[in-house]
Amino acid sequence: MTNILAIIPARGGSKGIPRKNIRLFAGYPLIAWSIAAAKQSELVTRIIVSTDDEEIAAVAHEWGAETPFLRPTELAQDKTTDLPVFVHALKWLEDVEGYRPDAVVQLRPTSPIRSKSMVDDAIRILLDHKDAECVRGVVPAGQNPFKMWRFYGEDKPLAQLLEVPGIAEPYNAPRQILPSVYWQTGHIDVIRTTTISEKKSLTGNIIYPLVIDPKYTVDIDTPADWAKYEAVVYSGLDMVSPGKARRLIPENVKMIICDFDGVVTNNLVLTDENGKETVSASRSDSMHIKALREKGVEVMILSSEPNPVVKARAKKMGVEAIHGIGMQDKGRVMREVLEQKKVRAEDVIYVGNDLNDLPCFEVAGWSVAVADAYPEVLRAADHVLTKNGGHGAIRELCELVLKQLPQKEN
Repeated sequence: MTNILAIIPARGGSKGIPRKNIRLFAGYPLIAWSIAAAKQSELVTRIIVSTDDEEIAAVAHEWGAETPFLRPTELAQDKTTDLPVFVHALKWLEDVEGYRPDAVVQLRPTSPIRSKSMVDDAIRILLDHKDAECVRGVVPAGQNPFKMWRFYGEDKPLAQLLEVPGIAEPYNAPRQILPSVYWQTGHIDVIRTTTISEKKSLTGNIIYPLVIDPKYTVDIDTPADWAKYEAVVYSGLDMVSPGKARRLIPENVKMIICDFDGVVTNNLVLTDENGKETVSASRSDSMHIKALREKGVEVMILSSEPNPVVKARAKKMGVEAIHGIGMQDKGRVMREVLEQKKVRAEDVIYVGNDLNDLPCFEVAGWSVAVADAYPEVLRAADHVLTKNGGHGAIRELCELVLKQLPQKEN
């Protein structure tokens, strides 16, 4: 049996996004996505997280990885390269456990979006090519280096970066006649253990490619990257996930059912000295209700909240409301509503924010969470909106549905 060890490097001192390795990405700790890629592999036999941080180690263990050691602080600095981290891990495992794998898979947490076969595809390339010292994930490059220049200052001439035999001026040539170039991603490397121990390298000289579909290209470095790539996860891309697979929006939406507190409202309540409560909602959430109704899509509110403010707000929005439902009864009531209205559950979207919405998620054909929903709800949702509850989340969902519905021919 071939021993394949997955090592996920995750230090605690991230500067660009503090604590990024355990920050929730699309509902799950960022590191959980790389652990899931290793766990769902048919060929990986062991999974270890190399970290200097006890909290990261605890989260990694919770999601199914081993953390048999803490990495020394000197190997967890901003400028620490990958090689000493892997040398340390392999030496510790051999010295303490007598364990030496045949190959090592590197899965960087900052490239969490992977196809379901990516890990095993890379491992098989290494196993199928006896001369391979490493397999590295690559994608077609977005910029062609043959059209790049060396820069020595504004008062000095540019110098051609690369030459192409047979083409005098590659920087003036059409890209179609230039050599194909690929960019290495952070998704995966598979390295023979001997490459690390004997050649003191994470690649060696003979590197085979795993060509990755560009739609999986992700490298999270900044907060803007975080939101951008969470949207990719919620787009319905077929990918490895720490949780259940996310469904696509129904082709034939017939109904949108909304929770009230934290979805129609911002989940805050103001109470005066007489006990009268007021809530805050967004006027813009009513904007597309009429357009949806004209296209055969009904919108309604289903809420545990007994306060008559639910009915009052629903009337202003022009939608039906059922409220005062027991906290444990929302799923049952939703099924009854669909039966009465003769609407198939698979044609229904439910949008919620809290734990009592989860039974409705199980009924609906597509479950949607507002941006500030509870973590368990974010994990369970098929789609997460960019707007918080009470701040235009319903309008965002309505616009999404309107784009999905067939357009009338002129």
